[in-house]
Order: sequence, then C-alpha cells, then structure tokens
Amino acid sequence: MAATVGELIPIVGARRACQLTGRSRASHHRHAQGPVHGPPAPRAAPANKLTDEEVEALLGLMNSPEFVDLAPAQIWAILLDHGAYLASISTMYRLLRTRDLLRERRRQATHPARVRPELVAREPNRVWSWDISKLRGPTKGVYFDLYVIIDIFSRYVVGWMVAPTETADWPRSSSPTPSPLRASPVRCSPSTPTGARP
Repeated sequence: MAATVGELIPIVGARRACQLTGRSRASHHRHAQGPVHGPPAPRAAPANKLTDEEVEALLGLMNSPEFVDLAPAQIWAILLDHGAYLASISTMYRLLRTRDLLRERRRQATHPARVRPELVAREPNRVWSWDISKLRGPTKGVYFDLYVIIDIFSRYVVGWMVAPTETADWPRSSSPTPSPLRASPVRCSPSTPTGARP
C-alpha cells in the first residue's frame, strides 16, 4: 500500500492518494520520516528562564516572614497588587518542590508520639469490659438495649441486663460488681459479638 501511495502522490497529491487507498495520512508521513533512534533531543531553555540570582531572590522572598505562611497563589496575588511580577504560580510551586519546601515552611514544634493506654489482665476478674447492643422489640421501631459485662481475660460474660433505653447514668453509677445485672456463665469466643445475648 505504501508503494501505491508513493506512485499516486506525484499525480493526485498526498491527501487524495491517501483517500483513494484508505491509508491514514499520519501513517504515511510517519513512514516517510523513518524510525527515530536514540533519546529525544534536549529541549532548549526558554528565553524567559529565571537566572540563578532571580531564583534565590524569589525563594528568599517566599520564605520571608511576610510570606512564609502563605500559599504561592496568595504570594503571587499580593505581589501583583504591589505592581511586581516575579514568576508564575506554577514556577513558584516548581522552585519550592525542587528545594523540598512544599510543606509547612515555618518552624514547627515536634511532639512525641502519644502512647495509648492498654489494659492487661493476667488472671480472671481483674479487668472487665462492657458493651451495649440493640435488641429488636416485639413491634416495628421498638428496640431494647442489652448491657453486657465481659471479663477480658477469660472472655466470660460476667453479667448482662436488658433496659428499655440507653442511659449514661448506669455505667457511671454502677458498682464494680455485676450485682445489678444477671449473672451468666456464658463464655464468648473471639468470633462471637460482644452484644450477643447469652
């Protein structure tokens, strides 16, 4: 097909020859140029590229106390309000990225990692945990609250209670013994929900 297109081009032109043969003009021109070997040619530096002195001056301005807590778009707008155009917003971002300054540029206090408290039980009846689950009532829209106390060492349900509503007074006013609850010898496995009724 390439040879046919080459024979028709001197007679009808490249566009008409490609139409008659059904060949894409882009494919024809790409084939005529031949393969490109090696890396692409380096791009020429733009005429308006910032000099090293201009780059350092711009970075010093963006890190100055007046602009250190502002985004490049805000710095750019403030400079325009004062009649100064030093660089585009994208250039400001690019310069900050090359210096690893695309983050908080002010001095930051470092805080040690907070350690979450962890309860450890090495024998039964040392640490209990409690949970509340919803139980469906006799009619639609009616639910009861199931309070469950579990020993975290043995995973036994120490006690449970069903209440008509959830209240914050019960966990605050309850004693450390399951006396207001019903005693239960049921043991919960790790796959059993803590709110399952014994």
